[in-house]
Amino acid sequence: MSGVSNSDDAASLRAYGGESGDARVARRRTALIDAALDMLAEPEPGSVTVRGICARAALTPRYFYESFANADVLVAETYDLIIGQIAERALAGFDAGSSPRGKVVGAVEAIVDVIESDPRKGRVIFSDTLRSPVIAAKRAEMIALFTNLTFQSAPAVAKVSGGQETLAAAHFQVGGLGRVLASWTEGLIDLDRAELVGICVQMLLPESRTVDPSGPKLS
Repeated sequence: MSGVSNSDDAASLRAYGGESGDARVARRRTALIDAALDMLAEPEPGSVTVRGICARAALTPRYFYESFANADVLVAETYDLIIGQIAERALAGFDAGSSPRGKVVGAVEAIVDVIESDPRKGRVIFSDTLRSPVIAAKRAEMIALFTNLTFQSAPAVAKVSGGQETLAAAHFQVGGLGRVLASWTEGLIDLDRAELVGICVQMLLPESRTVDPSGPKLS
């Protein structure tokens, strides 16, 4: 991230109208991220450019470059912020559960809450229409992150002993969950929140399956 140039430090960070310079920088940064989120979530998203972002945020390029080196950096950070929010809330929901089912329900409800409260976030995370190389790379990182989290949490919700079978199941579950949430976000699945959570939990909670390194077994 680029910082404020030395020549502009005193002017840009001076308190003005009761607001500190740091607070103004943070406010402009938030506005730029929100503008990027708007542009990425449009039904037919085009290229996200510095000029387009600045126009959407009603800011000049000078204020863009005080926080971001280029548009790709902003897009990547916008994606990371969404993923961070989802991961934090999902882990909190999982940890709060007192039973295997309660843990899975808590995690799924947290994810659904994030994308329901701001549908733009769901579209950015899941939509197949976003062809940005930055988004593609970030999506691969997201899948790896959530697959690893699912793999690590598997012993807490099912009778599994780890191994490649459990890892394969984690990939399957994360991919399936992402596809269901994408379809719901895009209006292809007509379910209310409770129904959506229910079907996702049913998919994620292999209550009758036991896996060990010698191969999959059904109990």
